[in-house]
Amino acid sequence: MSQLLKTKSIDELCEETKQEDKRLRRSLGPVSLIAFGIGAVIGSGIFTVTGTAAAGQTFTIKSIYNAPVLDLLLHGHNAASTVGRPGAGPGVTLSFILVAVACGFAGLCYAELASMIPVAGSAYTYAYTTLGEIFAWIIGWDLILEYAVSNMSVAVGFSAYFNDVCDFFLRGHHLPTALSMPPIVDWQSTGSLFNIPAFIVVLVLSWILVRGIRESAETNGVLVAIKLVAILVFVFGAAYAIKPQNWHPFFPNGYSGLLTGGAIIFFTYIGFDSISCAAEETRNPQRDMPIGIFGTLLICALLYASVALVLTGIANWRTLTGDAPVADALKSLNMNKLGAIVNVGALLGMISSLLVYQYGQARVWFAMSRDRLLPDLFSKVHKRFRTPHISTWVAGFVVAIPSGLFTVAFFANLANIGTLFAFVLVSIGVIVLRHKEPHRYRAFRVPGAPFTPLISVACCLLLMLGLPLETWIRFLVWLCIGLVIYFAYSRKRSTLYDGS
Repeated sequence: MSQLLKTKSIDELCEETKQEDKRLRRSLGPVSLIAFGIGAVIGSGIFTVTGTAAAGQTFTIKSIYNAPVLDLLLHGHNAASTVGRPGAGPGVTLSFILVAVACGFAGLCYAELASMIPVAGSAYTYAYTTLGEIFAWIIGWDLILEYAVSNMSVAVGFSAYFNDVCDFFLRGHHLPTALSMPPIVDWQSTGSLFNIPAFIVVLVLSWILVRGIRESAETNGVLVAIKLVAILVFVFGAAYAIKPQNWHPFFPNGYSGLLTGGAIIFFTYIGFDSISCAAEETRNPQRDMPIGIFGTLLICALLYASVALVLTGIANWRTLTGDAPVADALKSLNMNKLGAIVNVGALLGMISSLLVYQYGQARVWFAMSRDRLLPDLFSKVHKRFRTPHISTWVAGFVVAIPSGLFTVAFFANLANIGTLFAFVLVSIGVIVLRHKEPHRYRAFRVPGAPFTPLISVACCLLLMLGLPLETWIRFLVWLCIGLVIYFAYSRKRSTLYDGS
């Protein structure tokens, strides 16, 4: 138990970052961090989930296993039924802003720890300094799953959008389905051979990440810039078609719809935490990490709210029920060229999300390897590029191969529960560190602690309870596998192992 709950000091962690053979290059500033955050947060969801949150959802819970845990606690076996979620209507614009404020509670906690502990690894590293090695392992193992599953889903979606864009710009020409669809969907063969676009895009981004953090940041910056242009073109290009009567009533389902819309769109904001993975490669993390986190949340909230306001202005909110509500609304107005720009923006949004998440995944592997909880080769740094090249390539193939074979939307909720679990531990970590080291210098302090971190914990736990029981079961199975590996392999290799 003494090793399981043993923590690493912040000074010790910072000293390890100076070792020549494990040292990363500090070259990122606040603009690059905000671009990383926008790249992670703004994906294709801005053009899809917005419509779902406005129109609402109706879905059938076939068994207790895909019923939300909270419903099971409240209603037991009666939770299995057809469920309707009232839409927020035009009020989804306010839902986006309220969710940004809710995410801000977790963002405050990340900002304090990231500025105090400018070390790669994000929530894994923070848990190591506050809660102990066993919690660090659990959250590190959890982050590996979160980043991998998220990118598998995005890579498969990228392939579909890629063919849509090819259809428009190449006048009907695109890759054959045998080379652009997963061979296995719902564990049944589709007749496809391999999803080549999904496989290639992940490996190309892995190559860019190996070349250097500056090159990666520049590539992401270009992608984000083009993506922002696409979003702004939609906002201003479609604004003249707004019919104010579509905004009345603005809250058709009252506060119930407003809150339901917020619950649907909450997961579109997940990704801002990946900024903290770049702390060790930031020139002035004490100043720049808080700027990166809050700059990301502010800009993303404005972009989401703007798209929602225009979308519900050009189309009645009740009609936004399709998989591509923005594209459908533009098509109904004969704005096909604008729709093509939206598809390009969605495509680039996916690429930038893939880039940032692959970056974060490799940095978690790197940090865990440096602590000897994973094999040493994952913490090797390229002599020229100063990047963890082996962990980057391995993480790339771990995502690329399943993306070429499966559609992993079935597992998408695993990324959500994993992220929320990380938010919980980071928020608790702030409270613990305030108690353990109250006099340590903090460039940024969470206001209202410990109440603010506790609010963050409560919000995250409530959202976790809203996820299906089957997601919780898979999550616990993954953690059990991780614990077996820890006790069989990692514990005795740890830098904290005392031989007992």
